[in-house]
Amino acid sequence: MKLLFLHRFRNFAGAERQLVELARGLSAIGHDITVVTFYTSERVEQMLRPAGVRVISLNKSGRWDLPRFGLRLIRTLHEERVDLVHGYLGFANAALTLTKPIHRAKVVWGVRSSDIDIARYDRLSRLDAWIESVLSRYPDLIISNSASGRQCAIDRGFPPEKMIVIPNGVDLVRFQRDEAARLQVRADWGAAMQHRVIGRVGRIDPQKDFETFLRAAALLTPEHPDLRFAIIASDPHGRWTELQAFATSLGLGDALIWNHAREDMAAVYSALDLNVSSSAYGEGIPNVLVEAMTCGTPCLTTDVGDSAATIADLGPVVARADPAALASAMLKALGNPPSASRLRAHATGAFAMEHLVQRSEAAFSAVCAGTRPTMTLEQAG
Repeated sequence: MKLLFLHRFRNFAGAERQLVELARGLSAIGHDITVVTFYTSERVEQMLRPAGVRVISLNKSGRWDLPRFGLRLIRTLHEERVDLVHGYLGFANAALTLTKPIHRAKVVWGVRSSDIDIARYDRLSRLDAWIESVLSRYPDLIISNSASGRQCAIDRGFPPEKMIVIPNGVDLVRFQRDEAARLQVRADWGAAMQHRVIGRVGRIDPQKDFETFLRAAALLTPEHPDLRFAIIASDPHGRWTELQAFATSLGLGDALIWNHAREDMAAVYSALDLNVSSSAYGEGIPNVLVEAMTCGTPCLTTDVGDSAATIADLGPVVARADPAALASAMLKALGNPPSASRLRAHATGAFAMEHLVQRSEAAFSAVCAGTRPTMTLEQAG
């Protein structure tokens, strides 16, 4: 098959990593893959070109660079002549649907969130969501990465008969426990042997609710001086200083470790004694949970999207936006963690990257053949 993926790639987080790994995996088994990016990304090119994946940048200069961007997109889709186009998230989904008379390919959408609180985002984001709902009956297939995301999309008006679930995948080679790296990262952080380090990994965004994580930390530090709390985060909205000020107001001081997003995430997960997902809404399957478990790191999550199903019975699940419950669960999780081998075995069985590639290939093949993907794909969520 000749396949084209379309995504913004203004930042590089969980969705972007999943697209890159899927494109590389499909290319490795013989498919002709092109990834079209809104914005130029040397990082994406460096990751994809060695795998035989073509990368085309539409060189969007900013949010309002729409007329020239639109013309470049139309020209690219017309020239590529692919069998199937796959959008990642709202605007890309809508753009591929509206340009179907140009590219004449099968259209597959990607949905990667659950109960997103769109009211907390700007007008353009809300417009994107509305347009996506209006156009949702037109794609040939809609893939959600979680069962909760599929249901939330149906509640927004998406046609259930067009929706399947294909869970995220994790690179089992990249994400492995590394005891030497654990010691090095902890030394870099100034964490002594007696310190137990609880981490929150992700992008600083209202959806991720770093504030509840910090409030929970503030509840624990007075009576547990051995605890350290690590923030390892990207900052796409420029809120780093604001979050640090909030932490200062809570009196956390030296109990906090601040670290911008890193490439050596297996080392980071290995350095943690507990990995926390404190999200308040919007999660499908949090990559930070899957990656951490693959590295043998215990996890704790709020009950958002498919988070509880992701960690199964291997860690506590608490209500969202409840600092006291989160603090209590942190102590519980530290007190009786599952073994690293058990955590990795669970992640490997449920979320190996090969499963994502195989299920996606089967779904795309069915769509190109004019048939519906089998229900086993939907049940995979």
